[in-house]
Amino acid sequence: MDRLDAMRLFVRIVDLASFTKAADELQLPRASVSLALQQLEARLGVRLLNRTTRHVSPTLDGQAYYLHCQQILQDVGEAEDLFRSSQLKPRGKLRVDMQGNQAQRFVLPYLGDFHARYPDVELEIGLGDRFVDLVREGVDCVLRSGEPKDSSMVGRRVAQLRQVTCASRDYLARRGTPRTLEEFSVHQAVNYIGSSGRVLPFDFVVHGEARSITLPGPVTVSSATAYGACCLAGLGFIQAPRYNFEQELASGALVEVFADWQPAPMPVYVLYPHARQLSSRVRVFVDWLAQRMAVAS
Repeated sequence: MDRLDAMRLFVRIVDLASFTKAADELQLPRASVSLALQQLEARLGVRLLNRTTRHVSPTLDGQAYYLHCQQILQDVGEAEDLFRSSQLKPRGKLRVDMQGNQAQRFVLPYLGDFHARYPDVELEIGLGDRFVDLVREGVDCVLRSGEPKDSSMVGRRVAQLRQVTCASRDYLARRGTPRTLEEFSVHQAVNYIGSSGRVLPFDFVVHGEARSITLPGPVTVSSATAYGACCLAGLGFIQAPRYNFEQELASGALVEVFADWQPAPMPVYVLYPHARQLSSRVRVFVDWLAQRMAVAS
């Protein structure tokens, strides 16, 4: 194993905190991974990792070496991509994570177009609402709603989604339709836990003034699909991107309130680590995704 391969192996062991996971990801025998790490430590003359039966973590020397390795591997990757991209079509595996409803609406039905343009790019797509650690999990980019808060990521805004505040017809028949925010404040909500781990409030803009209200509710969810389903079941108000509920709003199953006081549209970003910003695979996928969502949203 040459020095660059040893660096890549060491970085993935630290990222995944596991010899076994690194071996599986790199398709290497577990024994080969252990031997390569021992040879690396012997060559450097320092211990790089603290090892227990359940956990692997870098020593102080290991953490310093890890940071240097990251920078070296980033520089090598960017240099290769810079020259390769002008001569070859993007190729290889691209790992992407998306929120399920957004993927179903804006991305998955149109992947045939992306494949026709870039037949040598193999997409591995994860769907869900959970927070994804791109570096540790080896994900190349994510599609997420809301303003990005992680300064270590590169973000490109690809859409602005109109929002709606609504409840089911049955809920409003039982509890009444609020006409003011004061009346709204005594209602119930299906509460949603965002990536911050906190319940998201209802936001409104009334006569140019931003207002936020948090309602009590019988259920709290962390899934966009469950959010809509619980609202349709009559458990309270939700505030969400309108595209998810166009049919239900048109049929009257859901009823919008405070149409004139809705918050600003929800931004949608593609996020990816700085280390991958010159990857040709990431670049063409982000460009395609921006074009696709501009048309669809």
